Formats: sequence, structure tokens, C-alpha cells
Amino acid sequence: MTVLKYKIDVNELGHQTAAKILELNEICLRNLSLLQPLAMVPYEENRNTGSFILIDRYSNQTVAAGLVKFGLRRAENIHWQAVDVDKGARASLKHQTPKVLWFTGLSGLGTSTIANLEEQRLHGDGQHTYVLDSDNVRHGLNGDLGFADINRVENILRIGEVARLMVEAGLIVLTSFISHHAAELAMVRELLKEGEFIEIFVDSPLAVCEERDVNGLYARVRTGKIANFTGINVPYETAVSPEMRVDTVTAEEAANASVHYIETGEIGDGDF
Repeated sequence: MTVLKYKIDVNELGHQTAAKILELNEICLRNLSLLQPLAMVPYEENRNTGSFILIDRYSNQTVAAGLVKFGLRRAENIHWQAVDVDKGARASLKHQTPKVLWFTGLSGLGTSTIANLEEQRLHGDGQHTYVLDSDNVRHGLNGDLGFADINRVENILRIGEVARLMVEAGLIVLTSFISHHAAELAMVRELLKEGEFIEIFVDSPLAVCEERDVNGLYARVRTGKIANFTGINVPYETAVSPEMRVDTVTAEEAANASVHYIETGEIGDGDF
């Protein structure tokens, strides 16, 4: 689905307003891309095949409804362009195995700090890396997304696609995202080849997260100043089978443990 073209005033249907996101019950004009061909005609010609609803395949909730104006007929002209320098060649030049290290856990656990420390260690060892941080990407690539459930899913999917491209470039990618739905991580995992996606679950009780919250986010949630906050008013699905689980430890210990896992494929000594 592309960026929306414009928002339409529900009271004055002729009035158009520039917008990046929609709130509940708002309407807009936008392009819609599909994974496979779909038979349809404009709504003006046939109401049955010219209208649709969008259903979240994981929650089964209806998230939008729409009317078809016309088909763009663009997908048939797009083909995958083969290149001679592939992922293996890029990785060989860097003398490393590209992969995604996906740090996930509740807010306040220090996943961003751990990812940053681990990148320092890998960089010091001569590895080629890049960190994708949840806050940083919302300043640019995902600046048009809010924190409603559908926006959170789109946020993770976009990052997954970026991480996949970076792996194709031969890099070791470190990401720090709450990723509160297990289905989101499953979708990202499917984008990569076996062994390229390493989920590192930073585990800790909610009380510890609130105690460590240097930004005061939990306090603002408790007073009603922040809505849709994972772990309190948005459910967090605990990781079921991550490649690595890190219990409540210091960021330095967590980074050392994950570096050890990357280098050896084994969990190091200690409470990890």
C-alpha cells in the first residue's frame, strides 16, 4: 500500500487535505497494491466487485473499507532485475556472515543500549554493521506512522524489508524494537534465509522495566498521558522460541553474551 494521496473531508466531500495518516472513520484516496491479481471493476460500474474491506489476517479485525476507482495496471510491467554481484560476493569481501540480530523486549530494558554496545564490539573486531533503532527510524522512514496496532505492524514490516536489503549488502544488522506481536517477528523471519534471523529476547518483569525507565514513559502512561503503550494498555506477547534469551543483567553482560553467541553459536556462561 502506497502513501496516501490526500484525505477527504467527510462533511464536505469535495474538500481535499494533505495527510500522511488516517484516524478512525476518516477517508482518503490512495493507491492499493496487492500480492496477486484480483478481479475488480470500478465501483461506479458494479458495486459488488468495486467495493472491498481489509481484514487483518492475524487478528481477523476489519481495519478498513474502500471503493475502487480504477486499476493502475502497473504490476505487470515490474520485473526482478538480476545483478551479478550477489550477497555472497559482498559478504566475502567483508569476511563475515551477514545476519539480522533482532533485540526485542519491553520498553525500559535497554535493548537500544545493548545493540549499541554490541555494534561497538563487532566494529572493533573489524565487522561491518549497522543499527536500526526504533526511535531513529521514526524520524524518517517511518515518520508517517502512529502507534495504533496497524501502524505498529507496518513499522515492523518496513524495518524487516530494510534489514533484508542490508543483509543482501553483506552487513550484520542490529535492530532494537519492542515487536509486541509474535506474528510480526514471524513475518520478518520469513523474509530472510534460515540462520540469518537471530531473535534475542531481553526478558525482565514489568516492575523492573518501570524502575529502569529513564525517560519516564511508564509514569506518563500510568497518569493517562500516553496511550497504546506496550506492556500496560497494549498486550506484549512474550517470545516463544528466540535463538537467545537474556535475563535481567547489565547491558554490558548482555552485549558480551550475544557477541559470544554470534561467534560460537553457543550460550556463554552466566545467567543468560
